[in-house]
Amino acid sequence: MMDRDIWVVGDLQGCCSSLNALLDHPDIQASNRPCFWFAGDLINRGPDSLNTLRKVMALGDDAVCVLGNHDLHLLGIVAGLRKPGKSDTYDDILAAPDADALVDWLRHRPLAHYAHQHLMVHAGVLPQWSVSDTLKLAHEVEQALRAPDWPDRLKHMYGNEPAQWHPNLGDEERQRIVINALTRLRMCDVTGRMDFNHKLAPTEADWKQSGLLPWYDAPGRRTRDEATIVFGHWSTLGLLLRPDVICVDTGCVWGRKLTAVRLNDRQVVQIDCADNNPDPQTLR
Repeated sequence: MMDRDIWVVGDLQGCCSSLNALLDHPDIQASNRPCFWFAGDLINRGPDSLNTLRKVMALGDDAVCVLGNHDLHLLGIVAGLRKPGKSDTYDDILAAPDADALVDWLRHRPLAHYAHQHLMVHAGVLPQWSVSDTLKLAHEVEQALRAPDWPDRLKHMYGNEPAQWHPNLGDEERQRIVINALTRLRMCDVTGRMDFNHKLAPTEADWKQSGLLPWYDAPGRRTRDEATIVFGHWSTLGLLLRPDVICVDTGCVWGRKLTAVRLNDRQVVQIDCADNNPDPQTLR
């Protein structure tokens, strides 16, 4: 039994005004001691990454946030491993007087969170992994990000290979595939081999033409009977409510909606968002 209402919130991506409107929504305010699970990508692409980050931080113990690919991208920039892209909106964070504290807070967030038979990640879970496997593998990466020498630990965490899980992967390869699955995965083949090119909503044609299907429909997915997987990252998929999966990314940064779903009864609250960037094809 949940002793308070848990609201899972989709990708914010720097849309602070939409977050404020969501937190002030009458249904949220009237719920039982609301707390919030943020499905990653707090920042980037939207107009106010700095205040979005500060707002979530200020929620303290009333919020849990997993890391998304845009959050990790900022860490890569700070570590000197990545360069800002033309559409990145990290400048306000990097120039903030408390930038070091903001980055430290961000790199201490988990990659996976489990409670009440729900497992939250930003993107997806490989079919070979159980809930226990996912949490254990996520913890390996979390320890690296929280270490004093975290910039050095990040050096080998970027790249698309290996694209398929094997239990005998070396440490660097294992951490890379864990990051890619938990923060970038949308589609895979029946063996769990990941594809990072597909960004639109899945169709039957994808399977017929390329043998790709959504990660959550991969045959033999071990988490299917263990937990409901909650994720974001896939704005072109949009709101998805199934017994085994919940997608809460509904494209706020693309001018659509910010969505929150209450776990105990699947009540949905949505906020209409300003038109920030109408081109979902530019999703990282």
